[in-house]
Amino acid sequence: MDKFTKLTGVAAPLPIINVDTDMIIPKDYLKTIKRTGLGTGLFAEMRYNEDGSENPDFVLNKPAYRKAQILVAGDNFGCGSSREHAPWALLDFGIRCVISTSFADIFYNNCFKNGILPIRVSQEDLDKLMDDAQRGANATISIDLEEMTIKGPDGGTITFELDEFRRYCMLNGLDDIGLTMEKATKIDNFEAANAEKHPWA
Repeated sequence: MDKFTKLTGVAAPLPIINVDTDMIIPKDYLKTIKRTGLGTGLFAEMRYNEDGSENPDFVLNKPAYRKAQILVAGDNFGCGSSREHAPWALLDFGIRCVISTSFADIFYNNCFKNGILPIRVSQEDLDKLMDDAQRGANATISIDLEEMTIKGPDGGTITFELDEFRRYCMLNGLDDIGLTMEKATKIDNFEAANAEKHPWA
């Protein structure tokens, strides 16, 4: 998993509440267990018309936001069914951070396991960031996980909170497997000692 320390990128506004995982990645795209290639299906029902052409009114189809790395979204983002394909699709598109007032628990946890930083902010701060994100190509936001700050295009700074363990994992690029591998030496030593003590096992 890639480390997340600092990120400066275009933020796309998605002022919709209760964006569920089926909206993020429709069920038609769940036939694969690969993490790559799902970016094309991200928000498919809103991004594409019935004939498969792009919907020019959807934010991620607008030229200024095609390479957005940050998503500023409405309350209760990621609700609905517990599909890990949702963060996979966001990451494959290029989204490394989602900012909202609240997230569904399973989606929130899945983000950390896949290298996406979900940031909770107050409604007041979200309104400011949403306004910043609506500036098109000038909607550049800087996120510093070490300092736990968000800086808008005008230099205004917002602070956020994050559990220290999750922060440590993101800064060091550690998913569940990575955390286990940090203890590889201790595990090997235990296995060796256990084999010597219980050779019949």
